[in-house]
Amino acid sequence: MSSKRYTEEFKREAVKQVIDKGYPAIEVAKRLGLAKSTLSEWVKHYKLSDIDRLLKGDQEAEIRHLRAELKRVTEERDILKKCTAYFAKTSQ
Repeated sequence: MSSKRYTEEFKREAVKQVIDKGYPAIEVAKRLGLAKSTLSEWVKHYKLSDIDRLLKGDQEAEIRHLRAELKRVTEERDILKKCTAYFAKTSQ
């Protein structure tokens, strides 16, 4: 039993009809000559991919924020060290 191979573009377009345009999956599958389960798997895969991309974007934003905060805190620490050394010298 051989299975058909579909291009990524074909899959994306089929999924767009379900997700973006709101057509029922069974209707799109029937129109394109697919099994509903096949189309459902594609939809699930592309939804997960979108979620992964969003999470990755959130993580990258958080990393940028944390790096900036680390830089600021490190500079503050260095200033305090210099102040401590200066006042230790002048108080003697």
